[in-house]
Amino acid sequence: TRYDPRLSAAEVIFDEEKHIRKVEAILSIDRGSPVVARADDRDFRPALDKVVEKLSKQLRRTRDQVVDHQSPPLSADVLEEE
Repeated sequence: TRYDPRLSAAEVIFDEEKHIRKVEAILSIDRGSPVVARADDRDFRPALDKVVEKLSKQLRRTRDQVVDHQSPPLSADVLEEE
């Protein structure tokens, strides 16, 4: 809920192929598209850290877009300064 209070579920998938560890995370958001991030590394922990970083960026970007749409029009700011 840090980035989006509508977050309803999270699914994290760990996969191993030879010497590569893969992590995929899918976040379900009510009334929104799911947020998906994937990463791979030689160990699970660095791969998971990369996925968390990618998800944070995506959720922050989504939140900022919503906030920008709710901001007052530029003309209202100009009128208040005069």
